[in-house]
Amino acid sequence: MRIDWEVYGLELETPLRISRSVMSRRDAVRVVVEHDGSHGHGEVVTSTYYRLDVETITSLLDRLRPVLGDADSPKSALDALHADATIPEGVRGAVDAALHDLIGLRGGVPVHALTGVPRWRDTPTAYTIGITAPDDAAVRARALAGRGFSVLKVKAGADPERDVAAVAAVRAAVPDARLVLDPNGGWSPDETVRVVDRITAAGAVLDAVEQPIPPGDPDALAWIRERCPAPLVADEDAATVADVRKLAGAVDGVNVKLAKCGGLRPALEIISAAREAGLDVMLGCLVASSLGIAPAVHLAGHARWVDLDGHLLLAHDPWSGIGGEDGTLRLSGAPGLGVVRR
Repeated sequence: MRIDWEVYGLELETPLRISRSVMSRRDAVRVVVEHDGSHGHGEVVTSTYYRLDVETITSLLDRLRPVLGDADSPKSALDALHADATIPEGVRGAVDAALHDLIGLRGGVPVHALTGVPRWRDTPTAYTIGITAPDDAAVRARALAGRGFSVLKVKAGADPERDVAAVAAVRAAVPDARLVLDPNGGWSPDETVRVVDRITAAGAVLDAVEQPIPPGDPDALAWIRERCPAPLVADEDAATVADVRKLAGAVDGVNVKLAKCGGLRPALEIISAAREAGLDVMLGCLVASSLGIAPAVHLAGHARWVDLDGHLLLAHDPWSGIGGEDGTLRLSGAPGLGVVRR
């Protein structure tokens, strides 16, 4: 089994501002795994938060050459990949995706059938509105609703007054949209309760509030949940199965990101642990191409909330095959991940 890769840039259509950063572009690395003439594909993107740059990613992939070279099948390669805890989750996730793509292609089945979802259903996805002026947020929300989006994620966490005004403006512009509020850890527990109370008192119904405080304090999340009228979802606090078990009773759901947990195999373990803990699942993503988003799309049947819009934020997506441009994710039914190069 052989592994190779290709680096390319991804430009965003509009810079995305969240509470801790602003992003206008990033690099992506396409991972190719070949076995007996078949090729599986995955993608990892650079990330300051996850400390991954192109040099780090490619050096780690180079380290995996002998690991995959010794494997006699995609299944044994998956076992070897996930046995190596020194490989960061984002890189493992890309190779995991390529191997699942390969397994699906060789078996003639789409990846979702390998994850316990034999029948695919078209699924609405949220679209992210970054931190911006309330009037601009309303204009963007109206345009997105016109395209067909019924779920909007509003970024927050930079200024509570702006956050309240932005949600009010979005609600006024698209009163029927489902709203998810994501401060990216930018609030304190007290701020979270105060802001959400003000938003709901004004008549807005929030579908979820995602990771309002910095990670590392499950007790504070539990305190917020007792006082928060909207479902509370942990993101950075929910990276592993052990994390999810500790969050039972402290939150209503967990955000599963393949770049955070290391791919489809660990994601399925986390989803199973969430069910056992009585927690719902949100599927999230980083900004990436359709190739990078596709593995999570195949898991959509396991989730209550689907926030897989990373490819939709790009000025040009070099891959296609998962839809979403009109607010609904669609798969072709083709074997493997089902994405194709444009």
